[in-house]
Amino acid sequence: MSAIAAAFETLFADPNMAQDAIFTPTGGVAVPVRIVVRRPDRVSDFGETRLQAETTVIDIRVADAPALASGDAFEIDAESYVVQGEPLRDAERLIWTAELRSA
Repeated sequence: MSAIAAAFETLFADPNMAQDAIFTPTGGVAVPVRIVVRRPDRVSDFGETRLQAETTVIDIRVADAPALASGDAFEIDAESYVVQGEPLRDAERLIWTAELRSA
């Protein structure tokens, strides 16, 4: 295991950084996973107007969701979410980052 992979394992095991969730791939079976949740505000410009929106972004290990795709579902703290758009992998191909929307 590389040093980066070991660091990610430590991050996802840390109860202060990661949390439990249920991942359900489209047409698949629900499985428990560990995720890191971020909820940043995003600001977008539309003409002369600036829009601020709350977002939910997660990081999940590729090993836990090898084929993560738009439309896959997560249950986080009893709330349902769906992957919105295409998830992106990090440079090491170990972590997916995906934006979620409420289901």
